[in-house]
Amino acid sequence: MNKDIISSLRPALVMTLLFALLLGIAYPLALTGVGQALFPVQANGSLVRENGKIIGSAVVGQAFTSERYFNTRPSAAGDGYDGLASSGSNLGPTSQALADRVKNDIARLSETSPGHPVPSDLVTTSASGLDPHISPEAALFQVARVARVRGIDPAAVRRLVEQSIDRPTLGFLGEPRVDVFKLNRRLDAFGAKPGA
Repeated sequence: MNKDIISSLRPALVMTLLFALLLGIAYPLALTGVGQALFPVQANGSLVRENGKIIGSAVVGQAFTSERYFNTRPSAAGDGYDGLASSGSNLGPTSQALADRVKNDIARLSETSPGHPVPSDLVTTSASGLDPHISPEAALFQVARVARVRGIDPAAVRRLVEQSIDRPTLGFLGEPRVDVFKLNRRLDAFGAKPGA
């Protein structure tokens, strides 16, 4: 009977070890190698460098808190835009904490543009907490503040936002959106000195 158990266990252990090596080591290494060879920029996080220094990622949102910049949507990823803690807040529509945060955010943002409704994506988080985009309405909502703080003509800032709108892929996939990181880089290149 012991011989039967050992003879039955051996193939199971060999297959477990084989598949652990194949799927746990060989396959991930092969995919990493293919990614590095064919798509090195994307495989390394689509990092954006300026003067040899990494200043952000083209595909992961980051917080812009200065009044001189267009702000992103709130993030529930860790302490905010933490790539190691990507997630939503798990707060539901009946959560008092969520209702209070949204109410405070609306009140704060309403002061920057009185008389205009606050776009919902400026007070709600994305599912990943790392979304680099906001709606065109959210970007246009911030034009007056950014123009005032930087001392730039609001019409010129509005044109910059309109030029930064990414249209739906193939004309129908997705929504119009504005990449906040790219918009803020264009804003700095527009002639104003970057702030903190």
